[in-house]
Amino acid sequence: MSPAEPIDLKYPFVGNWLVLNSPANRVPSHGTSAFGSSYAIDFVPVNSVGRSAPFTLRSLTLPEPPENFPGFGRTILSPVIGIVVARLDTVPDHFAYRGLPSLGYVLGQKKRSSAGWAALAGNHVGIDIGTAVIFLCHLKQGSIRVPVGARVRPGDPIARCGNTGNSTEPHLHLQAISSLVVERAQAVPITFQGALPSNGEIVLA
Repeated sequence: MSPAEPIDLKYPFVGNWLVLNSPANRVPSHGTSAFGSSYAIDFVPVNSVGRSAPFTLRSLTLPEPPENFPGFGRTILSPVIGIVVARLDTVPDHFAYRGLPSLGYVLGQKKRSSAGWAALAGNHVGIDIGTAVIFLCHLKQGSIRVPVGARVRPGDPIARCGNTGNSTEPHLHLQAISSLVVERAQAVPITFQGALPSNGEIVLA
């Protein structure tokens, strides 16, 4: 398989998840090709009616505890058969930033980027499938259940959804890259069960 051919994945979760920053809408999906992120995608866990945490006066003016969000701690599953080759589990979960606090958080983006990929990814797991490495990022501190060297299969629980790294609210960032060396890797296109969801779509897995 060449890097130009999409890798088909299983959805790495159950329940309702809102799609954001999808490569179905634009490439590079996050506005940059740095760190192999051109085809990355974000999934925000939502409740049964497609909502995240209620937006209140506090949301407008103050940071919010990640525990306020319906998907914080929701189980993340392996989307592939592969070997765990990267793991970071020690980064603390931070507050969520919506409304005015999000403006201040955005201003810190350059500083986080200059600190390197791990500062952006937060807690993460990398799974080598032979043709690419699949990274699942922003995981909850202390929640990763698989060691480096473990063999995983689709549906195996690997961690929980968190709010670490470059994240304004609890969500899952997923990307595929050509090698474990993120700084020099190429982005690899992905699909999920034969398709690629678009921004604003609610995935029910």
